Amino acid sequence: MSDPDENFEIKRQERIEAAEHIITSYLPREEGRQKTVIEAMNYSVLAGGKRLRPVLMREAYMMFGGRNEMVIGPFMAALEMIHTYSLVHDDLPALDNDEYRRGKKTTHAVYGPGMATIAGDGLLNFAFETALTAAHECQELPEYDGSVSSRMLAALTILAEKAGIFGMIGGQCADIEAEKRTDVTPDDLLFIHENKTGALIESALMIGAILAGASASDVHKMEQIGQNVGVAFQIQDDILDVIGDQDKLGKPVGSDEKNEKTTYVTFYGLEKSKEEVARLSDEALELLRELESQEGHEDIFLEELITWLIHRDN
Repeated sequence: MSDPDENFEIKRQERIEAAEHIITSYLPREEGRQKTVIEAMNYSVLAGGKRLRPVLMREAYMMFGGRNEMVIGPFMAALEMIHTYSLVHDDLPALDNDEYRRGKKTTHAVYGPGMATIAGDGLLNFAFETALTAAHECQELPEYDGSVSSRMLAALTILAEKAGIFGMIGGQCADIEAEKRTDVTPDDLLFIHENKTGALIESALMIGAILAGASASDVHKMEQIGQNVGVAFQIQDDILDVIGDQDKLGKPVGSDEKNEKTTYVTFYGLEKSKEEVARLSDEALELLRELESQEGHEDIFLEELITWLIHRDN
């Protein structure tokens, strides 16, 4: 008999493969005079990864009763394109100057910094072109009780805001500025984690819920779950940088201390950081179970995925 961890890993790989198939189906064709930038875009997206955000989006969609892949698929692909563009730009010489990601040469190392820059730009723009292809299918969705009645428009708004200056980019801005300061506070760190990491996770859960027909109140709860998961994920990163296994992580440990980077562990120590991860995790799972009970649909995999994500060792 398979153990629970093995069963979870099998289910996780199945969902990653399903997300991979959907994402790949929306990539642009490598042709025309713009072929090189499209090749760089596709190279970046196909470099691998956990496909966490599209998997979370699809699970949230299904939890609220969504079943139409033509509605959720374009948004899954769009969110992964946005996540990928942020990594392409992070790796550039002007920022982290990384030559490898997930064991493969980074986009700028293969195509040069200039082409990598516009490949990132291209992915961001093409993400919205892709999401818009769901418009016809979304015409059949019931009205939304949020600030706009169109679920398509509500989903697009969240996608834009969570990726923008009041979301991921805002967090990246604060992170860059924190590198030059010696007076970084816990509130500064919380802002960075909530936005740089948490915003796209929030958008995955929120968009999945909206497109499945969830109420504005339930979408707000999904946002809270995503915020907790995003912050806990980043604190766990801080912890693993101190006590993680370099072979499992696939990257050196101790880099935060070496680079004199302020983290949760710097402020609170290992034990209190672990306690905060547990608290955020418990809150997220409690909210999720409330929603599952209300929907009459228990999504054990989504609970397992969130638990794994927060408490992972790699």
